Amino acid sequence: MYQALRPSQVLRLLVRQHWHYAVRVWGDPEQATPERPLLVLGHGFMDVGASFQFLVDALHAQGDGDRPIVAPDWRGFGLTTGPAADHYLFADYLGDLDALLDALSPNLPVDLLGHSMGGNIVMSYAGARPTRIRRLINLEGFGLPEAKPEAAPTHLAKWLDDLKAPKTLKPYANAAAVAARLQHTNPRLPDDRAAWLAEHWAAPADDGLWHLRADPAHRRISALPYRVDEVLAGWRRISAPTLWVEGNETPFEQWWGQRYPRAAFEARLAQVPHLQRETLQGAGHMLHHDQPEALAQLLRQFL
Repeated sequence: MYQALRPSQVLRLLVRQHWHYAVRVWGDPEQATPERPLLVLGHGFMDVGASFQFLVDALHAQGDGDRPIVAPDWRGFGLTTGPAADHYLFADYLGDLDALLDALSPNLPVDLLGHSMGGNIVMSYAGARPTRIRRLINLEGFGLPEAKPEAAPTHLAKWLDDLKAPKTLKPYANAAAVAARLQHTNPRLPDDRAAWLAEHWAAPADDGLWHLRADPAHRRISALPYRVDEVLAGWRRISAPTLWVEGNETPFEQWWGQRYPRAAFEARLAQVPHLQRETLQGAGHMLHHDQPEALAQLLRQFL
């Protein structure tokens, strides 16, 4: 199994009165400085903060082992706990992030990174709170297809129907089966990293099976359509230098087809001020798993 070079601790923080956030911590957040601020890592959908361990270790191996780094488990994921929910709203992730930064770095801007869903979170947050961010990194947070206003009633009806349908997540026989599932999704993931991730991505339950550390309610659609004009209004307000990173093997066109053409994404990304773009070779969507060393090198240069 993979052996972490820079071990972490889990810090528990009460966020917005009801959510007990689990924040994975490398180093001491109080040791952050204006020149070397806290690096905050936001994971993607169905992932956990521990997923960044390989990237943190690569930074450590390249000489950046003293930087304070934190990676929260978003509400409904990982070790974070809170009240029962039958659906999740995107804006709540921004509210949680705001509260976390107030607790972890109340007096200094942070360097903020997000992957996939986390990339969309950090972009929207940086537009709403531009002075809280020194450097911004988006790892394949592409956003979603544009929602047409005339489709809003149909979308809302679909959400109402979705609330009535029970949601479940498939359990697995053991940790090895979880690791195999991770490698099925990402064939680039080496055996040792898959085995390590499996024990953070899932846990055994009383029924003897391994269950994902995720609320099945995440499988419900959002009640709110994706408003591209509103999203881009935020992206245009981002004042921090921004790094966009994607993998050269990410199948963007296969995911979206004509619902979200690549040209539409390029037009959106062009709205971001102070943008630097990079592509990692030999990487797909989980580029922090596929090429952590190359990604760490990019981050060190950018930060």
